[in-house]
Amino acid sequence: MRRITALVLLLLVSAVGFAQVIERVEPPCWWVGMKTDLQLLIKGDNIRGSTLILAPEDAKRGVSVGKIHNGDSPNYIFADIKIGARTPAAGYHFILVTPDQDSIRFEYNIHNREKGSAQRASFGPQDVVYLLMPDRFANGDYLNDSVEEAMEKCDRSLPEGRHGGDIQGIIDHLDYIAELGVTAIWSTPMLFDNEEEYSYHGYACADYYRIDPRYGTNALYKEFVEKAAEKEIKVIMDMVPNHCGVAHWWMEDLPLDNWVHMYDSFTRSSFALSTHYDPYASKYDKDACIKGWFDTSMPDMNLENPFVLRYFTQMAVWWVEYAGLGGIRVDTFPYSDKAAISKWVKNILREYPKMNIVGECWYGDPLSCSYWEGVKQHDGYNSNLPSIMDFPLRDAIIAGFADDSDTPFWGEGLVRVYNSLSLDFVYNNPSNILIFANNHDTNRLAHDLKGDFAKQKMVMALLATMRGVPQLYYGDELGFVSKDGTTGHSQERIDFPGGWKSDRINLFERSGRNRAQQDLFDYTSRLMNWRKGSKAVTQGSLLHYRPENDNVYVYFRYVRKEVVMVVINNGQSDFKIDWSKYQEISSKFAASVRNVITGETFLANSYVTVPGQSAVIFEFK
Repeated sequence: MRRITALVLLLLVSAVGFAQVIERVEPPCWWVGMKTDLQLLIKGDNIRGSTLILAPEDAKRGVSVGKIHNGDSPNYIFADIKIGARTPAAGYHFILVTPDQDSIRFEYNIHNREKGSAQRASFGPQDVVYLLMPDRFANGDYLNDSVEEAMEKCDRSLPEGRHGGDIQGIIDHLDYIAELGVTAIWSTPMLFDNEEEYSYHGYACADYYRIDPRYGTNALYKEFVEKAAEKEIKVIMDMVPNHCGVAHWWMEDLPLDNWVHMYDSFTRSSFALSTHYDPYASKYDKDACIKGWFDTSMPDMNLENPFVLRYFTQMAVWWVEYAGLGGIRVDTFPYSDKAAISKWVKNILREYPKMNIVGECWYGDPLSCSYWEGVKQHDGYNSNLPSIMDFPLRDAIIAGFADDSDTPFWGEGLVRVYNSLSLDFVYNNPSNILIFANNHDTNRLAHDLKGDFAKQKMVMALLATMRGVPQLYYGDELGFVSKDGTTGHSQERIDFPGGWKSDRINLFERSGRNRAQQDLFDYTSRLMNWRKGSKAVTQGSLLHYRPENDNVYVYFRYVRKEVVMVVINNGQSDFKIDWSKYQEISSKFAASVRNVITGETFLANSYVTVPGQSAVIFEFK
């Protein structure tokens, strides 16, 4: 098979002796047997009005050129390409004939798909997701810390600067991630972000078909996915169809006049996400939400334009096929035109019907979140999203565990968690919702819980056993918190100690951790690895009991031959388990009960107390 390159190699031949240049052909390559139609975006000097034909030696081999669409800019055309089901995998030579009769010849590679690609497995309730920021995780290649073509250079002394973490750093620490019991990695975007500052987060893309050279190459990213798969870890790519960066190559010469939403002066989104489902919302308010820019460096893409939608559909499919992805996370999902983003998801699922796609829909209540879960809504809308992020549960976890009194006021303490989950009836499939206690946009868990390791362990117990797909944020397993106790992105996105050669402390190694950090790591690792084999947790139903005046939350996960009981005592006093209270499910209990954490066994209905500020998980089989 020919090597897939980030940019197509172009060979220019002029019929009249005047050489022209094609700058880009995207997608960079394609595959035989795809359901997604191929439309090439071709950029070159004054090529509008050109025709495109196959070179004589490649004619009648299964590839043909369909309709040519001209861009508004004189430097673009869009070419529909048809690939027959029996087309041989090879490099195909195209000839672009300009209005001036110049002939530009280039090669385009078409490959065979990997076996079973369309039915690839994806992440789900059986998995534990590990969210990391590559720039802040580990530096495995110091030669790419600063590169000539990137405007921002590496300077680890700047809290919001580039720090040098990269793909090789992640590869080097896959064993650490696997030991933790993680089965899926979600990395914040690794595509080229070429902003002058704050480029480390990756959400202002400058090239949708190229890995940021400060992280590595497309080939290294593919290798990362393959090496993770060897350890039974899937890779979830963070995709951003809502906006690009102002440094994106097309911003100086847009293919179409309405490629992005443009204004006379900077116009920010109103962030009024309720306008999507509000039956009384004005068009003015709806447009203010979805057409304004997310930030000064993030132009808003016009997905209503069918060429833009096609571009982003092909981009997503290309990365899944090229890299072998096991899932997609979609940034700022509700900030796009909702009909267009629904089509985008549907197009991806048409190509990969088992693909799990989780959307960032940041609302504080389950009803608003549920609008974006893939099921027909009151207004007929269907986002087609298989999964969303459970921000309401996250808020309930933080607020609930913060109150650790034995007798919390009405509606406070862990009843907040209970109340949030009691609204699961609004969701189509709550078992597939991503649950978490913090991420790269929130305070660190240890900050919100004031560094209390006992509370952090209780949260880990909840995430490991609750319905949904648990997500950890890198360093949660070690109680990461900012050095000075402050908040803000630079504090939420700290470097992983030990990821740089100059670090005095290496928390990737047991020898670098203090007793509390090691205890939390061992606790989390034991839970997440046990979880893999628990059908009650990964496949089972949920039955929970309302916390009363004791701030104790008891719930059960169960399948026909397996029951898991979870007791989280967020109060200060010991809690004695009254087995009679749980008779409606106790009939499923076996005589022997096992404590998942300690391994101890005892007879059901024994005298058992749960100390304050602790959690226990019992397994009945």
